[in-house]
Amino acid sequence: MAELKLTFPDGAVKNFAAGTTVADVAKSISTSLGKKAIAGKLDGQLVDLTAPLAKDGKIEIVTAKDDAGLQVLWNTASLALGAALHDLFPAMTFGEHALTEHGFYYDTDNEAKPVSVDDLTAINDHLAKIVADGDPITREVVAKADALAKFAADPYKTSLLNASDADEVVLYHLGDFTDFGEQGVLPDTHLLKVSKLLSVAGAYWQGKSSNKMLQRVYGTAFFSQKEMEADDARRQEAHDRDHRVIGNQLDLFFVDPKVGAGLPYWMPKGATIRRTIERYIIDKEVANGYQHVYTPVLMNLNAYKTSGHWEHYREDMFPPMDMGEGEQLELRPMNCPSHIQIYNHHIRSYRELPLRIAELGMMHRYEKSGALSGLQRVREMTLNDGHTFVTLDQIEDEFKAILKLMISVYADFDISDYSFRLSYRDPNNTQKYFDDNEMWNRAQTMLKAAMDDMGLQYTEAEGEAAFYGPKLDVQTKTALGNEETLSTIQLDFMLPERFDLKYVGSDGEEHRPVMIHRGLVSTMERFTAYLTEMYKGAFPTWLAPVQAVIIPVKNDLHMDYAKQIKSRMVARGLRVEIDDRNEKMGYKIREAQTQKIPYTLVIGDEEMSHASVSVRHYGEDKGIAQDANIYIDAMVAEVGNYSRSGKLKGTEANVAQQLDKDNK
Repeated sequence: MAELKLTFPDGAVKNFAAGTTVADVAKSISTSLGKKAIAGKLDGQLVDLTAPLAKDGKIEIVTAKDDAGLQVLWNTASLALGAALHDLFPAMTFGEHALTEHGFYYDTDNEAKPVSVDDLTAINDHLAKIVADGDPITREVVAKADALAKFAADPYKTSLLNASDADEVVLYHLGDFTDFGEQGVLPDTHLLKVSKLLSVAGAYWQGKSSNKMLQRVYGTAFFSQKEMEADDARRQEAHDRDHRVIGNQLDLFFVDPKVGAGLPYWMPKGATIRRTIERYIIDKEVANGYQHVYTPVLMNLNAYKTSGHWEHYREDMFPPMDMGEGEQLELRPMNCPSHIQIYNHHIRSYRELPLRIAELGMMHRYEKSGALSGLQRVREMTLNDGHTFVTLDQIEDEFKAILKLMISVYADFDISDYSFRLSYRDPNNTQKYFDDNEMWNRAQTMLKAAMDDMGLQYTEAEGEAAFYGPKLDVQTKTALGNEETLSTIQLDFMLPERFDLKYVGSDGEEHRPVMIHRGLVSTMERFTAYLTEMYKGAFPTWLAPVQAVIIPVKNDLHMDYAKQIKSRMVARGLRVEIDDRNEKMGYKIREAQTQKIPYTLVIGDEEMSHASVSVRHYGEDKGIAQDANIYIDAMVAEVGNYSRSGKLKGTEANVAQQLDKDNK
């Protein structure tokens, strides 16, 4: 009988008979491991516990304690969900099922009665019964043709099978339900006791808005109740931080599909936050040598054909507008061609470089309906955009300068939970990138050297570069647990070539500049969403839409003094309101706390007689009497210091040290 050569994580190599299962391998190591094993990994790919092994490779035994353990549990839970849905809705057809970061989902289509949130209780109950029965899950390998015959009545399963290149398909049977998918499924349902369904949402078949809308059922499962309770707490915290929830509670913005999906309307308070961010960013950039401009949101389509955006991002662009006589205008998806026109408007000298151009540029992207989400994914957005034109010798210094500026901005907003990712082209798939090997190698080496010189930690990601050059991405996590790129710095040798950009060098000859794209804080929409979730709606004083609310104890006796205090504060640039509603003082104080206003100032007889205010900070139970002048001075200083303690931490400290080093 043929033998398999399996290599274990410790480097040991053992021979096994062909057809040996993962369960057999686990038992051969120890009886206890045999009992704990739930699946295996062969060369990094999940393998079912009962699957016969047919090739040599690196073997790992997966237990409930391993990271892959949850993946196996969720694969099994999605199968059990399919069985429950099949029992309750016999006419239902099934689309894709997949894992999320915190669970799984199954797409469904039931013409007679689409699944809704109201059905979750019944589905949960039936799922619990399937789990309690501990039914076995049998595994069967069939030819692709046989699988197609079995699923002939389900157009979605048939489509998935036809898209597969495999000659054989692994089927899983649970009761009367049969499914297929990735390996890594338990042999029975007994470990699914701690599982539940979470929600139902619409999802286009395969994510295309031109396809039918299906109902996506989300669920999760864990090996213990303690893990489930921890996940419940995480989900509640995510809900409490969700910028869409907070935006509604604090009346910051709204999106109404009836007047335009993905097009946010900024209410006065949300607009105040955005305006404060915009003023801050412009002042910061101007102080760092940037020249701010305004450019149109429309541009001739030919510019985007020249830039390559039409070729690479056409699906994300709105259809061109035919203006007649051969002119087609496009809503801009990017600002870079616009800033190139600014550069090209004059003959440039090497003495002007680095030339830094910045704009809060409005852009439009043709986002699919299913991808839209509050302020994070929209169709109209304003990007904090900047482009620097440099010589080859200036690249590394300018890259460092941009990164230092970026980190100082993070410090002012008290952002500390982020990481750096150097994004390179995929060396095995270079066709989709600008064709210049020397440029790519040089640019990637420059970025890596700059990061190393600054002493910053980073990860490297092949295949994540822009089509025109490598980049540094700053990665953060939203309150919902999704990783997003907050900021980016991108080197570009391609666009200067395509647009024939030049500068006159010290030798009197024409030379080609290099272009650096950078966004310090992404779009105003996404950055506001990020800050709302990070602060949980309790914005620092300098950024809060209302920084203080004044509450007179009695309107008829204390209103004049309240107005005096407000007038003095407004004159110092503070945002202050007076709550003069005919409500009890306790109610007004609670309302100020609910609205997360940084300071509540109560004014009564005592305060009037001592020219003071009773100050209650957000989150505190009691007010403290303070001299009005001293309090106002302190609040102005707090706003001027961006509500910070002044202590450097983490990456900001590293950059401060690098600045000292550079200055010396």
